[in-house]
Amino acid sequence: MKKTWWKILAVAILIYAILGALLFDAPRLNILNETIRNLHFHVTMWFGMIILLTASMVLAIRYLRTGNQKFDLYSVELANVGVLFSILGLVTGAVWANYAWGEPWSGDPKQNGAAVCLLIYLAYFVLRNSINDEQQRGRIGGIYNIFAFAALIPLLFILPRMTDSLHPGNGGNPGFNAYDMDSRLRIVFYPAVIGWTLLGLWMASLRIRMRKVQKQLED
Repeated sequence: MKKTWWKILAVAILIYAILGALLFDAPRLNILNETIRNLHFHVTMWFGMIILLTASMVLAIRYLRTGNQKFDLYSVELANVGVLFSILGLVTGAVWANYAWGEPWSGDPKQNGAAVCLLIYLAYFVLRNSINDEQQRGRIGGIYNIFAFAALIPLLFILPRMTDSLHPGNGGNPGFNAYDMDSRLRIVFYPAVIGWTLLGLWMASLRIRMRKVQKQLED
């Protein structure tokens, strides 16, 4: 039970978050209307992505410092799930933008920045798969992982705020907290962040176990 309690918690939180996102009362905001419910999917998945990619970067640093192969394994699998969440975030964002802005992709600075971040991390996996030596792959991959995370911060959180953007909180637009991130949203939003993050950790742990079994079979 000690190893499964957090998985049960993840399932319970996600059931609550999904039902709450679809069924609970939500504020009627101008233009957004009922699409505000997508906040509990699009934004919370991006929060989960940031947490997973941060953990991946930290573990990459630990690998570079210690040379312990398990840290490289944990790092790459967390990055794998983080990229999956990034893709899901882009898809849910495009659906939301289609209703709120009139088209799924408008060239918004934050959309473009997110797409560039995704390409950077996809290149990370291409780079790793092109190197056969395990230690060299871990070292080069770890250095690139740090670079990728360092690029993610300005692309998502700094540059969009320096120019016009349709996203709330960017380009002079008020953020959700400024106009209606009220208790009706918060009671679902914050649990959803925890739920998606726990699900991402669960997925990464399964991939890590699969990789370990595969390595044992190869040996």
